[in-house]
Amino acid sequence: MSEFSVSHVLAARERIARLVHRTPVATSRTLDTLTGNTVFLKCENLQRGGSFKLRGASSRLTLLTPEERARGVVAFSSGNHAQGVALAARDLGIRATIVMPTDAPHSKVEATRGYGAEIVSYDRQTEDREAIARRISEESGAVLVPPYDDFRIMAGQGTTALELFEEVGDLDAVLVPVGGGGLLSGCATVAQARESKVTVYGVEAELADDTFRSFRSGERVAITPPATIADGMRNLTPGELTFEVVKRTVSDILLVSDDDIRAAMRFLLTRMKLLVEPTGAVGVAALLAGKVPARGQRIGVVLSGGNVDFPVLAEAFQFSDETRS
Repeated sequence: MSEFSVSHVLAARERIARLVHRTPVATSRTLDTLTGNTVFLKCENLQRGGSFKLRGASSRLTLLTPEERARGVVAFSSGNHAQGVALAARDLGIRATIVMPTDAPHSKVEATRGYGAEIVSYDRQTEDREAIARRISEESGAVLVPPYDDFRIMAGQGTTALELFEEVGDLDAVLVPVGGGGLLSGCATVAQARESKVTVYGVEAELADDTFRSFRSGERVAITPPATIADGMRNLTPGELTFEVVKRTVSDILLVSDDDIRAAMRFLLTRMKLLVEPTGAVGVAALLAGKVPARGQRIGVVLSGGNVDFPVLAEAFQFSDETRS
């Protein structure tokens, strides 16, 4: 693949159709009123495995040769990619080993284990997860499946946007959470290929602003380990491949606070009955906090996942009670 394009996304859709759900699009008149826009929420929180990550994992694993399948796969992830790889591997009859941090959400660890993967734990503050995964790959022969920095992964993630546009038609803007950039680069590539102009915004937690800083400087910037509630955004720098795509396809990166994220989680659960994890709620957070420079537009928002530990959810509501007291 010389350059990532929508053709890769279209090919991925054919490969993964039997492995993933076509997730619904939700709307809310209350959300429209609060934001001054017509908003369409792409509910990847209702995807198999609880997030969009199954799309990219399935896209990569369906391309393994029979000999590679026999050797198994190894991945590193704080949770959703872990679950996606574990579930796709189970469906395809492939052995999977996942490197996960000791502070990964308990629900994500248990779900990954439940899909049949072997888990190798590491300390996020002192150990390099990618180095651990590469060592396992070298020693066992397992194929390394990165969480985002791979065209085949990006292509799978981009199928999220294909479905969104097919469901609702033309949009003025799309808001996409950005961690390593796989989902954003895939969705932005799909948006850019449409005949009608679509503005694409990546949305990031302000405590984990590596993509924001990188986008402003034009080159990848590394940050110290962030302490944001959005555990899917705790990577230290954007992906090498994903960032090049983001630079040419995305209009801007918007930042939201952890308080904004908590408010969005509460709104989604109480008003729309949608359980969305912190990372998945950043797009709605940006809209509710007035961070999107648009009114009267049709806006698509990707809710990237719904895998949230109960203590995190409870803390979001406890925070709300404390601010009102």
